Amino acid sequence: MISLNVNGVQHALDIDPSTPLLYVLRNDLKLHGAKFGCGLGQCGACTVIVDGEATFSCLVPVSAIGTRPVRTLESLGSATHPGALQQSFIKHQAAQCGYCIAGMIMRAQALLDRNPHPTEQQVRAHMEPNLCRCGTHMRILAAIRDVAGLPAPQASTPATHPITAAKTAS
Repeated sequence: MISLNVNGVQHALDIDPSTPLLYVLRNDLKLHGAKFGCGLGQCGACTVIVDGEATFSCLVPVSAIGTRPVRTLESLGSATHPGALQQSFIKHQAAQCGYCIAGMIMRAQALLDRNPHPTEQQVRAHMEPNLCRCGTHMRILAAIRDVAGLPAPQASTPATHPITAAKTAS
């Protein structure tokens, strides 16, 4: 019997301890926010928060969770009452196909829980492990910036852009 705390609810599950957390969340607990993307921890579609840390749930056997709390997208809000980060993703139209968005939101939430006002560099570094094949990274970053209270980055001009400025200086 595996005991698991997910979104503040304690569950006792009769499952194989080697089952990936992602499968337990989706198949046993019917929480479908985390997606199966690659199964290799390379895309981030399966990202959940385990004890405050963004975690690829496809890589973690459920037995490795122990007593650490797990949070999924469902803990942040609902379709009718989205949380602040979810609202910002909607406002900035950060989803194109939407497959990566739950993982992106959970990775961003882990950062904002730990540091409500990160720098632009901290946001970019923290979000780097998660991929968006549709290329909406700039809108995803804008949504996170909005919640974190960060200003939009200044547009580069040919004179200030690092590549063109270096070319004109030589």
